[in-house]
Amino acid sequence: MPEHVPVMLAECLDYLNLRPEGIFLDATTGMGGHAGAIARRLTTGLLLACDRDAESLEIAKANTADCAARIRYRQATFSQLEGVPAAEGITQVNGLLADLGVSRYQLTSGERGFSLMADGPLDMRMQRDAMSKQQRTAADIVNFESEHELARLIFQWGEERRSRKIARAIVRARPIQTTGQLAKLIEAAVPRTGKLHPATQTFMALRIAVNEEMEELDALLASIPRLVGAGGRAVILTFMSLEDRKVKQSFQALAKAGRAKLLNRHVVRPSEEETRDNPPSRSAKLRAIELA
Repeated sequence: MPEHVPVMLAECLDYLNLRPEGIFLDATTGMGGHAGAIARRLTTGLLLACDRDAESLEIAKANTADCAARIRYRQATFSQLEGVPAAEGITQVNGLLADLGVSRYQLTSGERGFSLMADGPLDMRMQRDAMSKQQRTAADIVNFESEHELARLIFQWGEERRSRKIARAIVRARPIQTTGQLAKLIEAAVPRTGKLHPATQTFMALRIAVNEEMEELDALLASIPRLVGAGGRAVILTFMSLEDRKVKQSFQALAKAGRAKLLNRHVVRPSEEETRDNPPSRSAKLRAIELA
């Protein structure tokens, strides 16, 4: 199991304005780094720890066992979040945190199908449990979508300029069953430019499409004014420009409508020390609002 280091932890806790008696919601519990830090600062308060990935939640439970009495763990997508406080008899929370980065566990576990480096089935579903309605895998997209649709998807969600060339190579190489196969054929089809593996943006696009991440993010942003009470705060960490634009526009719209106050006029980035000690944090951006 890879070591889990929560990104911009001090900044997240500061912007959440934690109160020991407050009720908080971690919408992306992952392996429990942020969740544990929040719960350990609560006395009579409560943390609703949510994640769409049941496997990650089990890891989080183990990592937060010392403060589990102050946590309620719930499997939920962003579009299901509003039902979580309601199930606990809670109307609104005092703070919400969402770290939109993909869990290191998911990225480094070959069997999950997210990784470029560890060969495994082309899955990429964040919900693999038997009760999940999420059935379409990355293999389904790669092997059955049209060349045109593949190119569109890779360009739109991966912001990959070579999407047509990659889509053509994918269609010619079908069937493709593993992450290793896909990574190698993309590497052969387009040259490496810089440090990134040439398949990085295509893998990201497939993951976004499989998990309907942008639609789910839209649902989260729309629900924040209903989930978080007046004076409460919403803090979101993004790692991709696509996500950051959505968060920025949503927060600005709430502020313009008088429904929230922007807590940071300019995006907050991790310190040089953090990016040195935890390289995956280097692309993180934090935005926060206080609800009116």
